[in-house]
Amino acid sequence: MNETEINPEADEATVEVSHQEFKTGLPMGRFRLIVNPERAQKYVKHRLFVIGISLPLLGIGAALALSGYVWWGLPLVLVGALLPRVIKAHAARILLHLALHDARTYREAIEYEILEVRRAI
Repeated sequence: MNETEINPEADEATVEVSHQEFKTGLPMGRFRLIVNPERAQKYVKHRLFVIGISLPLLGIGAALALSGYVWWGLPLVLVGALLPRVIKAHAARILLHLALHDARTYREAIEYEILEVRRAI
């Protein structure tokens, strides 16, 4: 009797995987990922400096619109208002992309319990 028969969840346990192994094994379907959506949203917003980008866009867009350049200001206001919502909606995908391409992001996502890597059955 092996460990899998005794403990059916043995394959479901979180595994320690190097970034290189993660990078090569994920496209082949070797791993299953679990992403904490709330933590992913916070991490991606912080990592991409969303607030620092959206607030100036809102301010510059409002200033342009109020000074008579409505067609230049309105798109900036829209982008500044929608950027945080778009980032929030797609945070898990953005985190996965960042983790695949950056070892530091991968380590931080694992360390801060944003991302769990499990072996695929």
